[in-house]
Amino acid sequence: MSRPSQSGSNGQVVVDVRDAIATVTFSHPKSNSLPSALLKKLADEIKKIGANSGVKVIVLRSEGTGTFCAGASFDEMKAVTDAASGRDFFSGFAQVILAMIRAPQFVLARVQGKAIGGGVGLIAASDYSIAVKDASIRLSELAVGLGPFVIGPALERKLGRGPFASLSVDADWREADWAERHGLYARVVDDEKDLDRALEKMIQFLSLANPEAIKQLKYAFWAGTEDWEQLLERRAAISGALALSAHTRAAIEKFEKR
Repeated sequence: MSRPSQSGSNGQVVVDVRDAIATVTFSHPKSNSLPSALLKKLADEIKKIGANSGVKVIVLRSEGTGTFCAGASFDEMKAVTDAASGRDFFSGFAQVILAMIRAPQFVLARVQGKAIGGGVGLIAASDYSIAVKDASIRLSELAVGLGPFVIGPALERKLGRGPFASLSVDADWREADWAERHGLYARVVDDEKDLDRALEKMIQFLSLANPEAIKQLKYAFWAGTEDWEQLLERRAAISGALALSAHTRAAIEKFEKR
């Protein structure tokens, strides 16, 4: 069963459920970036799947062969006019992260290309990720006057505090082998054919696993995140306030002209 939940120039989220495997595919013409409407659809769909006891595994992927996810929409960020709308804008990624870590099924991330900002956060919120060797990562937030506040807790938990700090501070690219070495990627493979083979092998293995064991492991993986609704809301408010500053608006304009 396949269903699109958003389409057109704003991108789309397509959900395909078959043989107890739910594949959630997001796309956007601007390098698979995620505007607010698309983030809401993504969070809503993952929540629905999480409540479906007939689903054993969730696969999160993006469309195409290029960038996995370019992060938040700069166009929407520039349209933020007050603190409340800024908080709401940055809460979008928080809701997707919470949906992913609260789902009782494992979430597998299929990473076919580069990930930036919020896209890196989605990978961190997955339980197992497989990436191609060209899937480098970058946290560009500081370069545009912000910081990776909302995605930070998931990244720090997955990478460790030191690697997360270095990735945040220099806003530079890290190769896929760096991400694998620090635990963001579970596996790195040569190309998309190998990516799909490795993903299928993992899906087959998990489809035979005890769902209750998966559920309990999932709880163990994300133990200690019970207060993340409040934590991520506070982080979204910080980012929302920063987005209103003249420094950030000028930095975004300069960044986009590169």
